Amino acid sequence: MTTTRPLRPWYRPMVARQRDQEHRSTTPLELFFDLCFVVAVAQAAANLHHEVSADHVAQAVVSYLMVFFAIWWAWMNFTWFASAYDTDDDVYRITTLVQIGGALILAAGVPRAFTDADFSTITYGYVVMRLGTVTQWTRAAIGDPGHRAAARRYAIGVAAVQIGWLVRLLLPGGWGLAAFLLLAAVDLLVPVIAERPGATPWHPRHIAERYGLFTLIVLGEVVLATSVAVQTGVDAGDEGLDSLGAAGAVIVFALWWLYFDRPVDVPAKLSRTFAWGYGHYLIFASIAAVGAGMAVAIDRERHLAHTGPLTVGYAVSAPVAVFLVTLWLLHVRPRPYGTAPAAFPVTAVLVLLAPLVPGPVYVVATLLFGLAAVTVLARRRAPRTAGA
Repeated sequence: MTTTRPLRPWYRPMVARQRDQEHRSTTPLELFFDLCFVVAVAQAAANLHHEVSADHVAQAVVSYLMVFFAIWWAWMNFTWFASAYDTDDDVYRITTLVQIGGALILAAGVPRAFTDADFSTITYGYVVMRLGTVTQWTRAAIGDPGHRAAARRYAIGVAAVQIGWLVRLLLPGGWGLAAFLLLAAVDLLVPVIAERPGATPWHPRHIAERYGLFTLIVLGEVVLATSVAVQTGVDAGDEGLDSLGAAGAVIVFALWWLYFDRPVDVPAKLSRTFAWGYGHYLIFASIAAVGAGMAVAIDRERHLAHTGPLTVGYAVSAPVAVFLVTLWLLHVRPRPYGTAPAAFPVTAVLVLLAPLVPGPVYVVATLLFGLAAVTVLARRRAPRTAGA
């Protein structure tokens, strides 16, 4: 006797999923969503590389942080919503594809944001993504009476902020950054206010998996940026890039090791949950920036960069230091068992000093390798220490 799987409905009531649901894992739609966001992350990192290499450092850093905020915030809101309300009906899939379309529009506007400070295309793409979120929260408000108050607050808050983002495009150019900071702060406050009636039923293990997968995506961008820069140099006949590429590989391997050295757990207390979720903006943005920094270092080696050696060194060391400090605050300091917690901030300080000596990229690679080794040794000694 054979059984057939039921056809996926075009629409079903959007009811909350269980927080303790067994085998809650990332879906193919979520993986596709992440894959399309790779385009936006790659555009942001590539333009950061080109602008820093051209010695437009201040403008490049500001534009990068603004662009990456739009990428990260849209991704994060979809991720937490899907963890609680993924119905996988046709309407849900179509709405998610619309959000993906917004991500592609955003990616198309990244170059103009860096070169001309023109954020109009990025804003349109961002608003498309966020209006898709409004649709999803409206469905949740209708289908889940138990969390209706929170869902309504999300829908109203997100929609109101999108009006603000569109109005920002009409403001004089001198108001752009101040308006961005204000609207970003309001955007960040929406979940804090919306969750007050009662936390939505996101799945802790599913969220940890989703964050880990996005970390892998930005690590992949470091690998891609470094390998493409090395390949371009080799094709142009430049020699001596192998060692620099090897140092870049050590850096990205160490970043991966340090992030995934221990299981990623989402804090249970809501205030700490927000700090953990929001803090990953710095982790994601810093990792992607390391790839841009490695590309700048290779440009310098090929005599193509128009910036000095100190700036080149900090293009790699500064994002690495941000990664180490943020990882220490979010993952290591709350649960120091099995690690050497003080080693993280100490290494971050040494990384920031690396540009002051020759070969800063190699120094950073050596320091990260040493930190990874220290964490391994500390973990191996932990059981004996605990049982003493």
